[in-house]
Amino acid sequence: MIHSSRRGRMLAAAALATLTLGVTAACGPDDDAKPAEGGSGAAAAEPVTITLQTFGGGKNFGYDEAVKTWNAAHPDIQVTYVNLTDRFEDTYLPQMLQWLESGSGAGDVIGMDEGGMGLMAARPQYFADLGQYGLESRKADFPEYKWNTGINKDGKLFALGTDIGGMAMCYRRDLFEKAGLPTDREEVSKLWPDWNAFMETGKKFAAKIKGVGFVDGANTVYNSVLSQETGKNGNVTYFDKDNNLIVDKNPGVKASFDYVQALSKAGLTAKLRSWTEEWNTAMQKGQFATMGCPSWMLGVISGTSGEGNAGKWDVAAVPGGSGNWGGSWLMVPAQSKHPKEAAEVLSYLTGKEGEVAAFKEGGNFPSNIQAQQDPAVADAKNAYFNDAPSGPIFSASVAKLAPVFFGEKHAQVKAAVEEVLVGADQGSIKWDEAWQRFVDEGVKAAD
Repeated sequence: MIHSSRRGRMLAAAALATLTLGVTAACGPDDDAKPAEGGSGAAAAEPVTITLQTFGGGKNFGYDEAVKTWNAAHPDIQVTYVNLTDRFEDTYLPQMLQWLESGSGAGDVIGMDEGGMGLMAARPQYFADLGQYGLESRKADFPEYKWNTGINKDGKLFALGTDIGGMAMCYRRDLFEKAGLPTDREEVSKLWPDWNAFMETGKKFAAKIKGVGFVDGANTVYNSVLSQETGKNGNVTYFDKDNNLIVDKNPGVKASFDYVQALSKAGLTAKLRSWTEEWNTAMQKGQFATMGCPSWMLGVISGTSGEGNAGKWDVAAVPGGSGNWGGSWLMVPAQSKHPKEAAEVLSYLTGKEGEVAAFKEGGNFPSNIQAQQDPAVADAKNAYFNDAPSGPIFSASVAKLAPVFFGEKHAQVKAAVEEVLVGADQGSIKWDEAWQRFVDEGVKAAD
């Protein structure tokens, strides 16, 4: 999700150390069933423990309530839920890859962001074939592209989809009011039919309020624009569909870079790096007014900003009206000692009940079609965001989504190029040198 400069890499290294210790404690000893001690007659088997590992800030995958519901109904299969870190590309993914390669450390069920799916699909030896446990029957539950992304290079089903990151724009009503701008979400949406209008609105905001960024920083606005530019340019980003690097050839990437550059030069960013303590603090203190919001970002904001900011945030249409940023899958590592039970848990979490629960808790818009159609999702309002009709907003956003191709090293390239964007926004890299640096770092990361 966000990547590291030298300082960031040091933070990430520390996070990895903490992550490893935390998982060692979470996984504990082998959970194979053992005879109960004492008593007479047939010994009762201990429950199988399934470790579920995810990532993400705020309310992350939104699984707290879903796991409680499962555990209450399944005394024989108990789930231990561990959200490892809020940083995907530079912390979670490399650590998970290390565990998969070593054959030890990964949970029984793990989450994976879209950016890591190409890497995982190319390594079928690391994952259980979910078809062996009857999950191929679930195909009709998902949009075609979401299902197909869970098929590996050997043609086996290794993952099922969790959420879809349909796009909106979150904004601070209190800051808009202070700047003399409309606060009603319908009126706010009319302010920015496109990204040029969004920038003009930002300039009006900046003229009235000093010391507060119109947007948080380079990362979120870049990904928001790129989510639309991808659709205009063959539904590819850093790699073409033959897995050739096109970071310097895709006009959508350059257009997104140029937009962030213009926004930064206009002084409209708060120059924050996403997924840092500074970013979290700024969110809590109202130090920026807007942020690109895929559906899962609602849980990040509400979980990070705290109850003191409830009602201050709202949700408007994203400039340009559509796009998809993010979305994840669940899979069962081959190293799991309980793959059958793990597949049962995975199927529940990606089923209607599990995905509705995740939406209610974290705002993660379901990829499961039945869950999308459930009134609890389709008609939902989000109380934290001033009762914004989050169900209708994100339903409309994902209605016409097309599949996007992510190369095997998409996450590594994404991490590298966005590091350059953040550096240029914060001033450590000159903007007139940034594009070439962006391309060069992307090439290095793809090697």
